[in-house]
Amino acid sequence: MNGLWNLARDAGRTERVVPGATVPEVFVNAVRERGDRVWMREKKLGLWRAWTWNAAAAAVREIALGLAALGVQPGERVSILSNTRLEWMLADLGVLCAGGVSNGIYPTDSPVQVEYLCSDSDTRVIFVEDEEQLDKVLEVRARLPRLAKIVVFDMKGLHRFDDPMVLGLEVLRSAGAEYDRTHPGLYDERLRSRGPDDLAILVYTSGTTGKPKGAMHLHRGLVYTMRQASLAFPRTDRDERMCFLPLCHIFERMAGAYFSVYTGSVLNFVENPDTVPENVREIAPTVFAAVPRVWEKFYSAVMIALQESSRVQQIAYRWAIGVGGRVTDLVLARRPVPSALKLQFVLARWLALDNVRRLIGIHRAKYLVTGAAPISPDLIRWYLSLGVPMLEGWAMTENCALGTINRPEAIRVGTIGRAADGTEVRIDPDTGEILARGPNVFAGYLNLPDKTAEAIDADGWLHTGDVGTVDDEGFFRITDRMKDIIITAGGKNVTPSELENELKFSPYVTDAVVIGDKRPYLTVLIMIDQENVEKYAQDHDVPFSNYASLTRAREVQELIQREIDKVNAKFARVEQIKAFRLIETQLSAEDEELTPTMKLKRRFVQQKYAPLIESMYGSSRA
Repeated sequence: MNGLWNLARDAGRTERVVPGATVPEVFVNAVRERGDRVWMREKKLGLWRAWTWNAAAAAVREIALGLAALGVQPGERVSILSNTRLEWMLADLGVLCAGGVSNGIYPTDSPVQVEYLCSDSDTRVIFVEDEEQLDKVLEVRARLPRLAKIVVFDMKGLHRFDDPMVLGLEVLRSAGAEYDRTHPGLYDERLRSRGPDDLAILVYTSGTTGKPKGAMHLHRGLVYTMRQASLAFPRTDRDERMCFLPLCHIFERMAGAYFSVYTGSVLNFVENPDTVPENVREIAPTVFAAVPRVWEKFYSAVMIALQESSRVQQIAYRWAIGVGGRVTDLVLARRPVPSALKLQFVLARWLALDNVRRLIGIHRAKYLVTGAAPISPDLIRWYLSLGVPMLEGWAMTENCALGTINRPEAIRVGTIGRAADGTEVRIDPDTGEILARGPNVFAGYLNLPDKTAEAIDADGWLHTGDVGTVDDEGFFRITDRMKDIIITAGGKNVTPSELENELKFSPYVTDAVVIGDKRPYLTVLIMIDQENVEKYAQDHDVPFSNYASLTRAREVQELIQREIDKVNAKFARVEQIKAFRLIETQLSAEDEELTPTMKLKRRFVQQKYAPLIESMYGSSRA
């Protein structure tokens, strides 16, 4: 947008309909309409390679018929164990166009987890990214009697590997092309084999409180979600977005992959998770959806760069962001922006804000979307002050990533927005729990009828487990998870996520878990931002030899204490954090303390670090 004050004026919503009652039907009709236009791009060996809709459709057809040649029947399950990459998208659509059910597995999962997910889903064929992921499946395949074949995307290092169960993606596609020649009409038959009420995909929950549960989504719900989301997030085939979050997570699967199929927006696949900051500057997406951790990292990078800038640059930034903040206040209040302030904002962008947007890679973005986890309201206001609308929404795996959203023409910072078009959302008057209902709600948990009955009541309402409120204008606000609300020994109800979000606004804090249920006061476990804290230590001549020694350094402890003091100043005395500890282990997505989207697992952390937590509740503390 040309300026934040144009937000409401430019936010007209028009419904776009791509025919089809199933995902394969929508895909085929999208290909027929778009043909030789570019749909996807991938970066390999330093060069961007474009895929047209027709080229992708040809690959999907070969994969679908390759699976048919392997004996995969309509309704059978096929899993994908890979990082986000273009082949993931092709394989997923190939499975669906073969009449199969697609199931994603996180590439950070262990062999034991892969075994459980393949067994629970009754996987017949599994796609794996490379040799590393192949090794996980080979380790457990003897305990997976239903597994017939393993298809490898990247055969690097495997050219001399000989196993009758393993084949490369190119071999599968060649087999599919041959099967197509000898079985004319089979592809169309497979496309028609599944109807709207048939199972399309499985999305397993993270399993933070037990074994992962396979959420079942039907074709009807997926197509419905695509169409309704297009009303809230207008896109066209001229838009570009970045595909980098895990595709086995419902957020990227819907907001990225399937929404792109429906709207035609170009999907750009990053090289790998480590190149996201570099790739986003290259791509400069016009629409950008990400989880809060990504937005926090971008903000932290700007703050660190600002510390290294000249005095004049720092003064210019502070003035410019202040102007952006005043514009934001007026726009959010639905009040006109005076001409003089508009001119100041134009100058502010020229002096500093446009450079910040280019540094991040959001200088072409029409809007940003944040979801999948809570985010600090101050962080949203910061992006708005740059002149880029940030839309916070709320949803979950079980309602297909379609719940509530702050629309471009109606943003209320600190809320998760209003119910999305075509969905119902309400607050349970007895428990305060947020309930959701609509065609987008999942069909239940695979093999778990009791858990399904707990999640969906007799009237079709999905019990989300989130506690919240709704105002007179229909804007919802999440106060916390029902199981996470802290009641201190003094009887004070505390929402830990509010404190945690404020802490994560610091460039030196990656994540935090506030403790205090049935305790005399609040404490917190903190995971530091390694890159930023290391730089702080180097700039201030703080000696350290490894990650653990960095967290123990007195200067680092004092740094984090100052960040906590800033947060405490915003809260009442009984809600303030009295002690903290830094987690001394450098964690990654492979560690059991973290979810695949890099969030600390609250209950697991509380159990694993129980002695560390107890050390913050010594008898001498008040």
